[in-house]
Amino acid sequence: MRRYMRALMLCMVFAVFSGLYVYSRLFYSDVAARRNGAKKILIPLRASGARRGVTDKNALSFNWYIMRQQAQQEAAGTRPEPPMHLAVVACGERLEETLTMIKSAVLFSVKRLHLHIFAEDQLHAGFIEALESWPGFIRYRFSYRVYSIRFPNENAAEWKKLFKPCASQRLFLPLILEDVDSIVYVDSDILFLQPVDLLWRFLSDFNSSQLAAMAPEHEEPRIAWYNRFARHPFYGRTGINSGVMLMNLTRMRSMFFKNDMTSVGLRWEELLMPLLQKYKLNITWGDQDLLNIIFHYNPESLLEFPCQWNYRPDHCIYGSNCASAEEDGIYILHGNRGVYHDYKQPTFRAVYEAIKKYTFGTDPVTSLLEPLEEELLKTTHTYCGKSHTLFTKRLRNSVAKINRKTRER
Repeated sequence: MRRYMRALMLCMVFAVFSGLYVYSRLFYSDVAARRNGAKKILIPLRASGARRGVTDKNALSFNWYIMRQQAQQEAAGTRPEPPMHLAVVACGERLEETLTMIKSAVLFSVKRLHLHIFAEDQLHAGFIEALESWPGFIRYRFSYRVYSIRFPNENAAEWKKLFKPCASQRLFLPLILEDVDSIVYVDSDILFLQPVDLLWRFLSDFNSSQLAAMAPEHEEPRIAWYNRFARHPFYGRTGINSGVMLMNLTRMRSMFFKNDMTSVGLRWEELLMPLLQKYKLNITWGDQDLLNIIFHYNPESLLEFPCQWNYRPDHCIYGSNCASAEEDGIYILHGNRGVYHDYKQPTFRAVYEAIKKYTFGTDPVTSLLEPLEEELLKTTHTYCGKSHTLFTKRLRNSVAKINRKTRER
């Protein structure tokens, strides 16, 4: 009898530990590798200030699928490749615009993405409902978490109203995402015309001192803003635009930044508020101006990538002035100044509308590329429209890759 009781007890203990293991695998995901590949980080999906990115019903089946894929990879002696991290901030009427940006990122990328969506609380349900409605073969390409907007308590109101609502949230990503090594931050009005993977590769181009990458604000100094109007220090000849920003958060957290306020370097969290207090009456573009000031004093820490990675109306409204785009096409489109939502720059609006209206699973050539090319031909009366082939040159390659992936499924 004792023998049976012991066997029963062993079975019960085994069942409890098995249940705990399954529970932990279901509710802890997104294994991220640090830059040296040596340490795994498990990020709880229900962290403070965050909302889980799947409904409970879908979570079970989706996580079982992920666990099965991981088990197959482990059996084959391989580890799941860590995802690329992409962050965006959405406040006000930015839900649809942000979802269109995410759609472009997920549609064209090769590696899996993990999305960090910082949004006002009233937008959370909209994001979750929309993303969960996407088909399974798309959902498998990304995971996500929706965060509340968070600023330091003592200065929250001042940070939130800087330039545009919530825009300065990007400055605090190194402090909020403590377990993330590197990330791509983009404004909500960004559209990827090439895989995020190609931008992610710039991380491997960083030298030992570089910790961020951005594109210049302008290519042509005669029409540039910073060198003509800025009342504060700025990076390089024409400043930098922060709409697309690649960050090594680990390096940002550990570096002491040179500045014009103290004789010693300051850590990122020590630098931001004093910088704002000193320059708040002199800055026009909010957090972007603060980044320009920081990298003016620390130019060795920035990698500058070409304008085709952050192509804005300024690159064509006065005639084409982005040489890299003229040569290879536009990689990332940045529709700042609300050009996706008015008719001042119909070329930009046409690209936005084409991606927004595209239905996952349909032929991207006939459902996205060809209708877009027809619309772009209607914009040739504008300076940007005269360069309309630049808007589809890289997109055509991306669409071809989608078709290949579709045939392989």
